[in-house]
Amino acid sequence: MPETEIEPWEYSLHIPNDLRAVTISRRTLRLILTMHGLIRLVDVAELLATELVSNAVRHTKGPAALRVRWSAGVLRIGAWDADPEPPEPPRPLGHLLLDAEEGRGLALVRSCADLWGWHPLAREGNRGKYVWCELAAVA
Repeated sequence: MPETEIEPWEYSLHIPNDLRAVTISRRTLRLILTMHGLIRLVDVAELLATELVSNAVRHTKGPAALRVRWSAGVLRIGAWDADPEPPEPPRPLGHLLLDAEEGRGLALVRSCADLWGWHPLAREGNRGKYVWCELAAVA
């Protein structure tokens, strides 16, 4: 069955503010994509999810969540966190130091994803934001 004909699905993984959640999120995403026959998206999707979840855990104090959705040949990966402040705008990759330990996340997302963005979000009475990116399946 072509990837664009796979039925839509969505998963959410609620995670604590703990750096170990990044690895758990990445491995969970790999399993989800493998089980849905989307193994060729795994490497890039893992990189994107790692950056989004890492930002949510490192730069906020509250809980977070990873959301993965497939619909009409597009994989959307997003991270919710409890901080309503917008993410720092990504700098061009050419302006980043290769050995820098921080500041590359959204630049990588912008470079590797087909589309990305963010919006403020209210959830169960709490304010926060949702940062997302999309990967289109290419035949």
